[in-house]
Amino acid sequence: MHHRIFFRPLLAGAGLIFALAAQADPALLKSEGPTQPAKVDDGKYTDKDGTPTYRVSDGGKMVDWSSMSGYLRYNASCIVCHGPDGAGSTYAPSLVDALKTDDYATFVGIVAGGKKDVNASEQLVMPAFGDDKNVMCYIDDIYVYLRARSDGAIGRGRPAEHEPKSETFKKNEDACMG
Repeated sequence: MHHRIFFRPLLAGAGLIFALAAQADPALLKSEGPTQPAKVDDGKYTDKDGTPTYRVSDGGKMVDWSSMSGYLRYNASCIVCHGPDGAGSTYAPSLVDALKTDDYATFVGIVAGGKKDVNASEQLVMPAFGDDKNVMCYIDDIYVYLRARSDGAIGRGRPAEHEPKSETFKKNEDACMG
């Protein structure tokens, strides 16, 4: 199952207009942090490889909608095991640290399919969330939020301000959630 399809723009015209605006205003592609967006499509940012990424400004206070959505979804589904802000807990590892080495495909694969690391000293088991729409419909957003945290572009706690949720995001969200 390919989960990125949930976030493909439904309105190509709206995405084209936003993309043209981004070409006219390079500031829309400027972000704080080491990962710079290369493209914006109706409020969704991707890096030079086409991987979902963040846009952060104003000293980490203003974030894109995907980062905000990811923060909210992380706190609804992931915080119980991985602790506040993706920093890890005694129960599960830091996702902020994991994303320093794990790429997007690895992250999605683990979230969707789960993971077991069992040895003599510990038993780490990540359940599979591939059938959980509350996670998979927002997997790109959760990744973007954690990527921004891992890069140090977003600090701990709730971002102070965010870009608005686009109409395309709303339509994709409705389609995915059913």
